[in-house]
Amino acid sequence: LPIYSVIVKLDGSLVEAARDLGADGVNVFRRVILPLSLPGVLSGITMVFVPSVSTFAISKMLGGGTELLLGDLIEQQFLGGAYNPQLGAAISLVMMVIVVVCMVVMNRFGEGEEQAVIL
Repeated sequence: LPIYSVIVKLDGSLVEAARDLGADGVNVFRRVILPLSLPGVLSGITMVFVPSVSTFAISKMLGGGTELLLGDLIEQQFLGGAYNPQLGAAISLVMMVIVVVCMVVMNRFGEGEEQAVIL
């Protein structure tokens, strides 16, 4: 949905100008559409990545806990049989750094867009 909203706002004259200058479909996509839709792509990645690394209760309820997600691994380190709070804290810190880097990248490329995340 974020990618669609950005692509809908693209000016059609830019694609037409690229075609007039001799660019084929692949070059139009690579040099015009993809760079202009990058804020939507990054917003979509952020919207999918952040919940996937942090939720563990939903995965257990829906999937039965058969797949080990990062949130499940952190929970096991603090509450499970493999009690190792130092490793759990380290994994949590790494996950938090990855999320903050994603948010910084989103703010960098999403300036002027409503999808930008405010720190």
